[in-house]
Amino acid sequence: MVQRNNKNTPPSEMIMKGITASILPAVMMGTMVLGSGLATTAYAQDPYTVGVEASFPPWAYVEGGEFKGIAIDAMEAIAEQAGIEIEFQDMPFPSLIPALAAEKIDILATGLTVTEERSQNIDFTIPWWETNDVVLVPEDSDLNVFTAVCCGAKVGVQGGSSQQAWMEENVLNSSDIDVELAKYDNYVTAVDDMAIGRISSVIVDDTSAQEYINAGKAVKMAGKIYIRAPLALAEAKDDPQNILGDLNQGILAIYESGEWEKIVGEYIPGVTVPSIPGHMPDFVDTYQKPVAGLPELGNE
Repeated sequence: MVQRNNKNTPPSEMIMKGITASILPAVMMGTMVLGSGLATTAYAQDPYTVGVEASFPPWAYVEGGEFKGIAIDAMEAIAEQAGIEIEFQDMPFPSLIPALAAEKIDILATGLTVTEERSQNIDFTIPWWETNDVVLVPEDSDLNVFTAVCCGAKVGVQGGSSQQAWMEENVLNSSDIDVELAKYDNYVTAVDDMAIGRISSVIVDDTSAQEYINAGKAVKMAGKIYIRAPLALAEAKDDPQNILGDLNQGILAIYESGEWEKIVGEYIPGVTVPSIPGHMPDFVDTYQKPVAGLPELGNE
């Protein structure tokens, strides 16, 4: 668990604090002006650690030594709305959910699909995006959306992803189709491997697929898998940091102000931004009415 404000206080400092508390009115203890800076209770704690997978454009990536992407900019805007400090920690995608469940990070901010299995181990915010999956093939490939995931094909997916779960549930475990699954730490490597012929196709969300095409990768969409899956931020189960309400309010605030559309448009020009909040499946217990921070929302 991420611990905050747990340093031992020297005896001399404790005495000074006692004297100060006896002199200053209690109302002054919440906000103190120190020189030209303003310290408030909202910033008195260590930054919240936000786990990201920084090889997943356009949601999160590194450029020029800096974190960039939709999830990065949005998370910074949400933190400003909530009056909290954050710091990003890059991790491989398969490590993110276990780290969040074990409270080694505080928030998970990436293109995270809401699934029933995940909802049993972590808590989701209100949904902020909706996605379908895309089957990518090399630009000169004759494969279509069906032959790209069967008939001797070797299909690339990210380990621990919803795309892996879909392939296992709908193809590998439900038929005798001749197909092999190749699991990767990130989709950039999978797409690069497809370009040199190591795998036949890659299944990825449609937002990321368009990003690879816009970036000039020699790939094309063979077709879509229409799953209409919501995406959301996540935190540890049962809201141990008591931050779920702040995150929900922050997401809705940047959407209503137009800042969310501006952020998304910077990375995916011309895209139509889904309404927030979008549809959330009934199995998500954090979206049962009333929703934390937004009690007027939620499934009945």
